Formats: sequence, structure tokens, C-alpha cells
Amino acid sequence: MVTVDLDLHPGMRAATRQWFRQAFAAPTAVQSQAWEAIATGSDTLVVSPTGSGKTLAAFLWALDGLFTEPGQGCQVLYISPLRALATDVERNLRAPLIGIEQVALRLGEQPQSITTAIRTSDTPAAERQRMARKPPDILITTPESLFLLLTSQAGQFLKDVRTVIIDEIHSVAGSKRGSHLSLSLQRLDHLTQRPAQRIGLSATVTPVQTVAEFLHAGSDVRIVQPELDKPIELSLTVPLADMTAFDEPADGQPRRASIWPAVESSILSLIEEHTSTIVFTNSRRVCERLSSRLNELAADESPDDSVPAQLMAQAGVARGTAEVVARAHHGSVSKSERAIIEDDLKSGRLPAVVATSSLELGIDMGAIDLMVQVGCPPSVASGLQRLGRAGHRLDAVSKGIFFPTHRGDLLATTVAMQRMAAGGIEATRIPRHPLDVLSQQIVAMVAMQDWHIDALFELITTAAGYTHLPRAAYEAVLDMLAGRYPSDDFAQLRPRIIWDRSTDMLSGRRGAQRTAVISGGTIPDRGLFPVFIVGTKDGRVGELDEEMVYESRVGDVISLGASSWRIEEITYDRVLVTPAPGKPGKLPFWHADAQGRSFEMGQAIGEFLRTVERAAAPNRLRDTPLDDYARGNLRAYLDEQLAVTGVLPTDRRIVVERFRDEIGDWRLVVHAPWGARVTSPWALLASAQVRARFGVDANIMATDDGLVMRVMDTDQDDDWWDQVVDALLLDPDDVTRDLSQEITGSALFAAKFRECSSRALLLTRNAPGKRTPLWQQRQRSAQLLGVAGNYPSFPMVLEAVRECLDDVYDLAALRQVLGGLRDGLITVEVVQTDLPSPMAQTQMFSYVSVFMYEGDNPLGQQAAALELDHGLLADLLSDTDLRSIIPHEAVEAVEIDLQWRHPGRIRSPDDLADLLRAVGFQTPAELRAREIPEDFGTALVAARRAVWVRVAGEQVLAAVEDVSRLRDALGVVPPPEVPFAFLEPVADPVGDLLSRYARTHGPFSSADVAAALGLGVRLVDQLLQQRKAAGTVRWGRFTAASEQGQWVDSGVLARIRRKASALLRGAAEPIPVERLCAFLPRWQGAAAPGRGRGALLAAIGRLSGYVAAATVWEHDLLPARVAGFEAQHLDQLMAAGDVVWCGAGRLGARDALISLVPAGHEDLLPSADADDLNEAEVQVWEVMRHGGGWFFRDLMMRLPDLGQEVLERSLWGLVWRSMVTNDSLEPLRRYRQPGGRPRPRRMTQVPMPGRWSAVYRPDQPDKALVWAQTLLDRYGLVDRSVVGNERVPGGFHSLFGILRRMDDAGRCQQVYAVEGLGGAQFASSAALEQLRQTGSLDPVLLATTDPANPMGVTVPWPEVAGGRPQRKAGSLVLLGSQGPLFYLDSAGRSLLAWSEDQGAAAVFVSGLQARRRKVSLRKINGEDVFSSPFSSVFTDAGLHLTPSGLR
Repeated sequence: MVTVDLDLHPGMRAATRQWFRQAFAAPTAVQSQAWEAIATGSDTLVVSPTGSGKTLAAFLWALDGLFTEPGQGCQVLYISPLRALATDVERNLRAPLIGIEQVALRLGEQPQSITTAIRTSDTPAAERQRMARKPPDILITTPESLFLLLTSQAGQFLKDVRTVIIDEIHSVAGSKRGSHLSLSLQRLDHLTQRPAQRIGLSATVTPVQTVAEFLHAGSDVRIVQPELDKPIELSLTVPLADMTAFDEPADGQPRRASIWPAVESSILSLIEEHTSTIVFTNSRRVCERLSSRLNELAADESPDDSVPAQLMAQAGVARGTAEVVARAHHGSVSKSERAIIEDDLKSGRLPAVVATSSLELGIDMGAIDLMVQVGCPPSVASGLQRLGRAGHRLDAVSKGIFFPTHRGDLLATTVAMQRMAAGGIEATRIPRHPLDVLSQQIVAMVAMQDWHIDALFELITTAAGYTHLPRAAYEAVLDMLAGRYPSDDFAQLRPRIIWDRSTDMLSGRRGAQRTAVISGGTIPDRGLFPVFIVGTKDGRVGELDEEMVYESRVGDVISLGASSWRIEEITYDRVLVTPAPGKPGKLPFWHADAQGRSFEMGQAIGEFLRTVERAAAPNRLRDTPLDDYARGNLRAYLDEQLAVTGVLPTDRRIVVERFRDEIGDWRLVVHAPWGARVTSPWALLASAQVRARFGVDANIMATDDGLVMRVMDTDQDDDWWDQVVDALLLDPDDVTRDLSQEITGSALFAAKFRECSSRALLLTRNAPGKRTPLWQQRQRSAQLLGVAGNYPSFPMVLEAVRECLDDVYDLAALRQVLGGLRDGLITVEVVQTDLPSPMAQTQMFSYVSVFMYEGDNPLGQQAAALELDHGLLADLLSDTDLRSIIPHEAVEAVEIDLQWRHPGRIRSPDDLADLLRAVGFQTPAELRAREIPEDFGTALVAARRAVWVRVAGEQVLAAVEDVSRLRDALGVVPPPEVPFAFLEPVADPVGDLLSRYARTHGPFSSADVAAALGLGVRLVDQLLQQRKAAGTVRWGRFTAASEQGQWVDSGVLARIRRKASALLRGAAEPIPVERLCAFLPRWQGAAAPGRGRGALLAAIGRLSGYVAAATVWEHDLLPARVAGFEAQHLDQLMAAGDVVWCGAGRLGARDALISLVPAGHEDLLPSADADDLNEAEVQVWEVMRHGGGWFFRDLMMRLPDLGQEVLERSLWGLVWRSMVTNDSLEPLRRYRQPGGRPRPRRMTQVPMPGRWSAVYRPDQPDKALVWAQTLLDRYGLVDRSVVGNERVPGGFHSLFGILRRMDDAGRCQQVYAVEGLGGAQFASSAALEQLRQTGSLDPVLLATTDPANPMGVTVPWPEVAGGRPQRKAGSLVLLGSQGPLFYLDSAGRSLLAWSEDQGAAAVFVSGLQARRRKVSLRKINGEDVFSSPFSSVFTDAGLHLTPSGLR
């Protein structure tokens, strides 16, 4: 470590100074200067590179103070942006704590024992309670956990905090997470007796004064930033001489059109040459893919391009491998998995880790000797952070090697390296008073205590980022939280706080604290699916993107953290997996991984290109720190660009390139290097300009390198194109105004509005830790936006626009660029080319990738609805007479819900306030009918949250927010005590009242509304007709109680129909899942076997398409359903053409999987696999594919060159691929003889008997419908678990829509009939009736793989000592009414028993004898049969105890 000749600060205790001298040679310059600043009591910002000792500098002074002046409660608060970093800090504190204490004891002192604790979201509840009872001296926490502490009574132990240390402060200062933290710190100051001293620790930042202001706004923060030279070594490597010619095969390897194999091999070589390596990527998907490929290469396996197409999809695929040289580390890998990976890397067990930004911050990763960056780093600051992971000590060299992935990336990476060497990091910008964070913190603060609005405003405006908060914006947030914006359209837009406008006091509503705790924080919820290991409580593996999960199926193998996992179950809120080591798996993908280039970086690229362009061709790039391949590729890239366009885009020139694409349309590419934060708003405004001037949708897309525009070929001349270019040159003075108008129609605004509303606690979670699907978040957000759009001052609309314009976009930089274009400081060069230039090709690739995954909306109409004749559509989908299918009970039940008439529904004044807002004003009689105590209304009136007014001559209680609506609609006179804020005019007062009435009532007439609101019937009828045309209400006859037509709200009608369906279907309480044990055997005919040919055909019909072992079919499945079954009976049906069998793969050496179907149902057979046939199989298939039956000898004569043995192998190969069948199972029986081949036959024995033929499969367009009906016939009730046990193409996902349509058509019913099976259950009417009536079942012996056995599929196996049952070919189960009684393994040597019933044992033994099943039981429930108490049960039932077991 670099040191200076400085001594320790004299203010430290002798024990502290002595320990430090024993542990270190001398303090660093950072430590000495930091102690000097901290000793004054001033807030201090310490800025220095990684490894300079700044964390110890901050802690040592605080520790010395704890030993000197011990206090009560928590004294030191350490805040880390990462939970993993908090764990590191606690571990690193042990040395000074123990060391100082030991030195003090040697010096004769009696030091107080200093305690530490960590409080994060992972802290167990018991530990949290212990912490509250006995607070630690030092608390290590995160910003989010600090917020939760301050929003609970447990946070009271923070009132004695004297020192707050904020580590890695630069990582949060420029985000809303930092705004959230700044308000929490002000709340902490309010809690403590005096403001705590704040110490901020930061890597190199600029401007430093901005971060100092963030540390403590308005305070005289001392900045410690000594000049330190951290040695770094940077190099850029390109593994190919030409990055555009990478598809030539080398050394016999297959051709691959990608640079990645060369990059992967080079990185693996570097890993092998170094002890410990971190490889950084810019996305989680690349992280997973690269780690998997490195492991495959390390296992000396050549690349395998023969990956099944269905595994590729968007995610790609990883092959399984046993050797692990690298693991993937990113935010979607679970905390426990990341901890294991980090520990393996530190200890040397793992040579490398492939990571994203998850390892950027100051986690101690041990002695890393190399950092590899794949692609250009997201920013210069990020690149330096990543580089700092290598050579962690201050005097160690930080070595980094960069691998660009294409030529455009090579240019950006070259410039990024130059800026890293020069320390040219991007400026940090503090968000300006984000209102969503403010809203959340206000709810939390008011939930803890009452506040006067002036006192609260004063506290807020002392927080960083809020010092210039406009008072009007503050009061708008209070209005929103106090219910100023009432709406019946969005029920969740209800008050979170109470604002007494007469006293200006704020108080919390019931449930406000819980809402803040459950839904608090600033990180957007992407609706990710957590991934857990089956059967574990805390076995979290990571998380997957919602779309990735929707594209996955049960049984798929995925790669996560460079480990393979098999998906066992997908529920509504999680994915359950089991380890699948060595198996190939789909690589996951996550959306929203991309990051845009900063303006500073873009300006540097432009300046670099300007310098290169000025240099003579031979001298270009001579002085750049690139290897020969990199320099050659970059020189060729720029030379080719100059050859096509004549000039390069620079910081003082944009190049507008025009060319025709492959279909003849025009493409206009604007080369402007300033990054997406500049080009994205530019594209939005330019699109509006082109649309306004020319009336065309130009599809302008932004990239980091400029704009891409597509124009359909018409009669454009040069003057037209000049006008298009002129439309791109916008007035910089109008940018903010124009963008504010355009942004609200963009997808970006919709996403930001959703995120802002969630942070503001308008869109809340229902329970802690529960995921809310992203589609559901978007739906709720769209509903809220529809309400908010009626109020121009709605704070979250304003905040979403502010975030887009201020945080996402860089409008200052855009104005600078547009100003330069206007003033001539930046020139425009327009060129027309025959083909796109190299730089244009890079931008075009990004353009195609965006539109490749767009929805199928017509271009130009993506924001507009298609024109439909809604009147005709209403006639086609008529609801004119639903009286026969809507029972009165359904209408009554829904109205009780809508009217809040459930007994005990109103339990507090807050509930009454919500009733008045949601349902509307209430008469005294209605209040009494709901059994609402009078004091509830009195309390609301006293708090001026409700008022008594007269409507239609009757006294009613109304919400204060409704006063202006009632005045403007009905002429109600407002009471004098109503605050002025609630008397502003309302846009559509009558329409609001009418809409609310419709949404809170069942079918009604115009006269009903007129009487309730005191309006004229004609006016009501006119308004309802308008709403009918808009589709918000329906007209028809909906109940038998009325002969006349009625009105009903569309949403209410949907609820009534759902309720009616439930009543008509008899949707009573779901039955226990165990009842399937009695239902399924009876439903499938296994409980009462039939006889004869008809029974056999019926059994095969019900089992159509089921795949099971051949031995199971002949020994178990069919004998269980057909009394007296013999194998010859099945052969007779096959010979007659009534039944077809098909192979589905081998099962060990002596068995095979097959499927049986009645003739005509061949579309249920497994799909043929005709890929990669060997030469002999191709010859046999060419003979058989055209049809006909072939005896084996005929095939021998047709293909004499193959020989008998090869022909047999080829036939079996085609059987396993589901391509060939026989009119008998006899060949398969011979194949199953011991040894896996037929026994030697006599000369007269026919070789391979029967006729062989190709499997015929009809081309069924409705195959999914056939499967859906088949499964309903087989199981009676179908859900995801049932389908998962079948080989249905596409799984449950492919059948769900079909089953829903069958439900609509009355062919089945969607029900929740069996508890524990999930909501998506479909059943036939006959099955439902039988299921609810199913009684007891005489024990029945089944194969465990029999579809009539629900154990292990829909019903979990009950616990039993001695082992775990498996659904395995050859194993048997004796099934009773409530579950299994006995289980016999496939070898017949081990038995599991749940019952000692003698009668059941007798049935079990007789069943074994009937099936000629030999057993030799040695274990029962894990015990030896000679000592097992069950032995006597089975000997009494007919088995014999012999020296080798029960037989």
C-alpha cells in the first residue's frame, strides 16, 4: 500500500494508535487527511481510488470514539448500497475491534465491548427483534432497510446515532435511490437529538462538489481528495485479422459466422494464464452465454451447432459440462448463489467469474490479477470501477484487457480506454425533487406521527435534491395523497393520508404504514419470476424475466449462474427447479439490459474521429494503444467509411446518408455520435416534424450513433429530401416545450408513469415478497393514467414527464447540439450512397432488431384503434336477452359487493370515507342499514372529510371531494366550512355521478338513476345512450324480475356473468385432492375391469396417445382394465388394423416406451424424429415411406446389401424414432428378451415376424383440440400437472386457449373443483358430477406409471420411512380411497407400507399372483423383513418367509 510519512491523528486513543502501528506501516495520505477533517466534527467526503484505505479511515475514527465515549443504543450507522458489501464490512471490522480491545487490555484499560449487527431484507425476524431489544453499537444496513427502520417503532434505537458512514455514495447520488436516501437521512436527523456527522466514501467522481452537496445539502462539507497515482495497464485485443471475415473454417472445425468463438477462446487462454480473473459483460444474457461457452471450451468439447431449434429461441442454449472454470454472477442470480461464487473465487476454487455490474462496487473479491471487459463499458466511470477489481491494493497494477465484439464497438472501446487512462469520467447529476419519492416518504413520515404541513415542508427542503422544491408541487403531492383526485374508474386511487385543511395538520390513515413498508423503495418492479429449488424453503437460485418464463415449459432445462436446472413447475409467482448437472439448457434473457452512451463519451468519439480524419492515411491510429489486429481492423473500418461517404461524423459534423434498402425503400441514416440520451429525444421530435410537414410516418429510430429513418419510395425529389433534412434541424429553444407534448404518447412515458406511480404508492403490492406480473402492473397503470389524464396537475404525470426529460434524456446536450447546428458550429454533410456505409450497417442492425419484435400492428397506426362499425359489432355480440342464464342470486351477490353491504365492512371512519368516495353519498337510512356507527360520520364531519348536504330534498352525507361535483351537477349548496381546494369546477359533473352510479349497481333503468340523483329521465337516457355508443354500458334484458330493458355497466355485467357461471356450475367448495385416488381408477375403468374385445378397444381408446413401457402396457395397464387379458388379444386387434402402436424410445436394454391408439387417431402418436438418420436407416425409410406392409424377408430382398443384422438395427432405429410400426407386438417381445436381442431361433422360426410399415399420421389442423378432448376423456379433469405427465406438443400452454374455447362452447367447464391444483382446471360435466359423488374405493393394484394413479402427479406421495416412491416402470401401488396403501419397487425387493390392514394386504398379494409377478421382499419401510412388524401381515396374506425374504 502506498504510504506517506505521516503519523496518526493525536486525537486518537493510545490503544487505537498502537493497534494501527502494529497492523500497518503507516497511514496513507487519504487516511491522514480524512482523520484531520473528521476530527473537526464536520461532514466529510472522502474521494479516492479502490484500495486506498478510505473505509478504515472512516470507521477507525468512529471506533475510537466508541471506546472513548461509550453510549447507549446505536452510535454508528454504516449505509451500503449493496447487501453483499455490508457483509464484507462486518467481516473487515473484526480485526480493528478485536485488535484495539486487546491492546487496551494490555495497557490496563477496561474497554467496553463493541457490538455490530447487519440489518437488511435478509435479516431473520428473530434477529431483528433481538436488535430492537438490545441495539448494536454499530449497525450496518442498506438505504432501503434504513427507510423501513424509520417507518417502524423498531427504528427508535437509531435516536442515539452520532456518525453516519455512506459507502460508495457515488453509486446512488445520481439516481432516485439517492433522493430516497437523502430524505431518510433528514428523517434520521429529525429523530436524533442532534444531527449526526456524515462521512461519505466515494470513488473518483466529478464534479466532487455535487456529491458533497448530496452528502449534506446546505452543510459545509469538507472534501478529502489527495493526489494519488493508481497504476493501471490497459490493452485492447481483437483475436481476428479481419472482424468481418470470420466464417472460414479452420482445422476442420464447422463454419460459424460469428466473432464469438475467437473471443471465447482468447478469454479462456487468459483465464488459464492468470490465477484469478473477472470477466465483465454488459448484459445478463451475454454473461450467462459466455460463462457456459467457457466451460464447454475448457472441457475440450468442440462447438456443437446441432442444437434443436426449439431450444434456441431468443435465449440461445448452453450445453452441459462437468468442468467449471467460470460461473455467471449478476443481479438475477440469487444472493446465496452469488455468495458461493464469490467465496469460490476468493479461495481459488474457481478460476474466473463472468459478471455484470453486480461486481462493480467495492466488494472485496480478494487478489484478482486480471479484469476482462467484453464490449465497450457502459461508461468511463463504470470501466474504471470494473478495472479497480483487479489489483485491489493501491500500489498494485490494475490490469484490464478489452474485447470489442464488432467494428463499431471497437471504435467506442478505443475511445473509452483513452478516457479511462485520462480519468475523464462522466459528470454526476442529482435528480431534481422527484415527486414520486417525495410521495412515498410523506406517507411513511405521516404514518409515524402527525405533521404540520409547514414543518414537513421545512424538513423536506433540507434534503439533497429537494432544496428548491416548489411549494405548489409539494401541495399537489399532498392533494394527491389526501384524495384530491377522486375517481371511481380506479379504485386504488384512494387517500393515503388525512389533511385537515382547517389546521393544516397531516395524519396517517389506517394501513398507511403497512403500505409504505410493503411497497416502499425505488427499484422498479419488473415482475421477475423467482426461481427456487423444489422442496427447499430458502433454496432460491435466481430470477427470470417474465417473457422468458412464458416461453418456457415444464421439463425444459435452463442455464442460470452457469449451472443447469430442470423446470419442474411454473406457478403464478415462481419457477420450481431441480439440478440438472451436465444437461444442455436454454440460456435466459432479460429485457431492459441495454444502457445508452453518455454525451461526454459521444463527444469524445467525435473528437477522436476528427483527429483521425485530419491525419494522413498512413499515420492514422499510429499512436493508439491497440494491438496490430485491433489497429488494422479500426483503420479498415474508418477507411471504408471514408471511401463511401467521403467524410467522417465528428463532434463538429453530422453526416446524413441516404440509400435504398433491399426492398427498394429509402433509408436515411444520420451519423451523430452523441449517444442515445441525445438521439432518442431528437428522434421523437424529428418524427413529429416529418409527420406534421409531410403527413407520413417516418419510423425514426434512435441509436447511440445517430438516427435511422425509413421512407417508402414515392416521387421524392432532391428538394423534398432537403426539406426532410431541414426537418431534422430543430429549434433548440422549443425543445422542452415540444418534447413535453410528444413524450406523453410514447412507450417510455407509459413505463415511467407506471414506475413513478408504484414509487408513489398509488400502485401497491398486495403482500411483501409477492411478485406482481408485469402485464398486470401495466394494466393497472393504464387505468390510473386514464384517470390522471383528466387532471393536468396530477403529480405523477408531471413527475413521469420530468424523469423522461431530465433523467432519461439529456436535453441540455441536445440543445447544445441543435444550437451548434443552428449557429454553424456543427456542419451537415449530406451524401447519397449505393450501399450502406460500414457505420450505417451498424445502425441498421439496431433498427432491424427493434422492429423484428414489434407487435403486428399496421405501421402508422400503432397508436390508433382500427375503425370498426361498433353498432354492427354490438348486434353480432348481442346481450339483448340474458334473463335465462343470469339467476337473480348472481345479480344480488354482485350488488352486495359493489355497494359495500357486507356486514362489518365499515369498521372505521376511514372505511366510511372510502365508501362515500367509491359508492357515493349516503342517506341516514342507508347508513343505518349498513350498521355504521353514528360517531364514524361525526368524526368525518369534524375532520372536514365529509359534509351533510341536501340532494333531491333529502339530507345525505357526502365526501368533501364530491361537493363541487354535486354543486355543478345538481345545484347543491356547499356548506361554508368546505375548503376552497374542493370547490374548483369539475369538467363533467353529471357524467361523473352517472358513471359512478352505473359502476356501483346491477341492471337499472333510467328512472332509477333519475330518482337517485334528482335528474330528469330524458337527460339520463340521453347520457346513457352516449355511453352505450362508447361501449361503457350495455342495454338489454338481464334479469327475470324486469320485463323492460335495462342498463348495466360493461364491467359490472362481466362480473355478473362470472358469478352466474359459478352458480350454474355448482361451484361449491373444492374437494380435497386425495379424492382423486378414488375418482381416477373408477373414471378410467381400472376399478371394475370389463371383458372381451369391446372392453379392450374401449381401454385403448381412453389411453390413446399415452406413453408407457411395453411391459407396463401388457402386464399392468391393460390387465387392470380388461379381465382375462392376454397378449394375443392385442395382436389380433393390430392384425385387423383396429389398433396401431408406435415406439417412443428405448427404455434401458430390455424394454421400450410405446404408445397405442385406435385406428384413425394416429395424430396422437409421438412426433416422428427424422433428423440425423444413418445411411442404412435412410435406405430402409426410402423403401417404406411410400406406404404398404413389408415382411422382413421382403425388405431383405429389397435391400440385400444391408444384411440381416444391419436391417434389424435399422428397423429398430426407425421404431425408436416413431417412424415405423408393426402389425404385432411380437417383435418387441422378442427384443425384450434378456441381453436386449432375440434369443437364438430355430431355423423354422420367422425372423422379425409381422408386417412392417411407416406410421401414418393424418394432417390434422386441430391437433390441439384432439389432445384437449382426449385428456378430458382420460382424466375427466385436466390441469397443468396432468398435461405435464403427458407428451403433449407445446404442453399446457398450447392447450389452455383451446380448453377456454371449449368452455365457451359448453364442451367442458373451467372450475376450481380440486384444491391445490391451481386455478386453471377444466372438467367435463360428467366428471364433475362423479367427482363430487365419489365415495370409497376398494383397493386396486396399479402400475405407478398408470394414468389412473394420481400419486406423484396431482397428489403428493405421503411421507413414509424407508424411502421415497417413484413413478417408474415396473413399480406397483395398491391404491385406496384416500391414498396409497402399499408401494412395491420395480425390482420386487423393497416395499413401502402406509397401512397394516390385513384385507388390503390380501388384495395386494392376490393381485401379484394374478399378474404372475414374482417378488422377493427384503425390506419393508427400510427395515429388514425378518424384524419388520409388517412381515406377519403379508405372511397371513399368502407370502412365505424364506431365507432370501418374503416370496
